[in-house]
Amino acid sequence: MPASFLLGAFPTAELIGRLAGHDPIAEGSGNPGASNVYRVAGRRAGVAVLLGDVLKGFIPAAVGVAAGGRALGLACGVAAMLGHIFPVTRGFRAGGKGVATMGGACWFLYPLVAFGLIAVWGVLMRTLRVASVGSLAMIVLLPVGVALRGRPGWEVAVVAGASAVVLARHWPNIRRIARREEQVLG
Repeated sequence: MPASFLLGAFPTAELIGRLAGHDPIAEGSGNPGASNVYRVAGRRAGVAVLLGDVLKGFIPAAVGVAAGGRALGLACGVAAMLGHIFPVTRGFRAGGKGVATMGGACWFLYPLVAFGLIAVWGVLMRTLRVASVGSLAMIVLLPVGVALRGRPGWEVAVVAGASAVVLARHWPNIRRIARREEQVLG
């Protein structure tokens, strides 16, 4: 699991942003995530960060399942998400929000749920163009989807706990949404 945490801490947004001539930590919202990179460096850079962050969750979950079963896969996916949120490269603070990395783990562990959540995100993005609203909907619905798939209670509890951490990272976004001040993409 320490390797999963370290992979999650890999600074995807910073590297891709700088390759595109931008520093996502110093520009836009200052958040090292795909939405901010999209805003400051363009669509291609944003999509590259999104794919990188998804893989940071997908790979540890897949390796964990192969090495020790479903419980280890979920633990590795959550460890990667925590590494993304609390990166060792920045003193365990100022990381991303964890949606894409947790989404990557869930894409491997719960593919039907993940596809449904991507559809929800797509509809919300198309209608509202506010990335955080789609992300919040996905993360709230994730444990519900896992439960509806009939997974054991311990899995639902772990996913719900991980979702709670991601929700906590979105608290500033939630306040801006309530004030109708959240940034629109595009």
